Amino acid sequence: MAQFVELWVYLSATPLFGLTATLAVYVLAQAAYARLGHAPWANPVLWSVLSIGAVLLLTRLPYPTYFAGAQFIHFLLGPAVVALGWPLWQRRGELRQRWGRLLLAALAGGGAACATAVLLGRVLDLPNEVVLSLAPKSVTAPVAMGVAEAIGGIPALSAVFAVITGLVGALSGKYLFDGLRIGRDPAGMRARGFALGTAAHGIGAARALQVDADAGAYAGLALGLQVVLASLLIPLAFRWL
Repeated sequence: MAQFVELWVYLSATPLFGLTATLAVYVLAQAAYARLGHAPWANPVLWSVLSIGAVLLLTRLPYPTYFAGAQFIHFLLGPAVVALGWPLWQRRGELRQRWGRLLLAALAGGGAACATAVLLGRVLDLPNEVVLSLAPKSVTAPVAMGVAEAIGGIPALSAVFAVITGLVGALSGKYLFDGLRIGRDPAGMRARGFALGTAAHGIGAARALQVDADAGAYAGLALGLQVVLASLLIPLAFRWL
């Protein structure tokens, strides 16, 4: 037992622990996700976050020590987002035909996401910094942090809101779309994907890509549009208000 404790202390103090733990937990969660038929509630990101969080809490391992290794995976977030552009390039002809409608849909969806978050925060009488941190919740976390900082919010809190929003969208999207009777034909899958990318950014886009190639492509497009629109319009809107 003493030798095991010594080994744990040694491993937990090295950057390799964060990298190894993250990869191992996610591979197991992804395997369970595939075995369960990609059920939304079995989302591997959700269960990886909960599992690693539980380990850090039970072992009292400081988050900076864990992140010293996990940052190597964090670095890959940028290339992963850029890689979503490949399915869009394959469908560039369709996008040229629909660019006007897609832009309007992105404006409407992003505006609704931001406005409802701010209004809910005001109704609940949350502190102003928290309300401002909620505004970019439907934009991917790195961009949400930058937007929150620009308008006076708390970047770290905004990142938490963004991750929670993405997980909620990925978990509930299928049931919501089925309830709204949005079909699974090509047009319906494009609509589902675009909605997921708009409301649930990268996590929603990953879910859409696992379900259908067209849905994933349009989710990636929606994610990119929200990044550009939110970065430009949310700071302007709050400056005017």
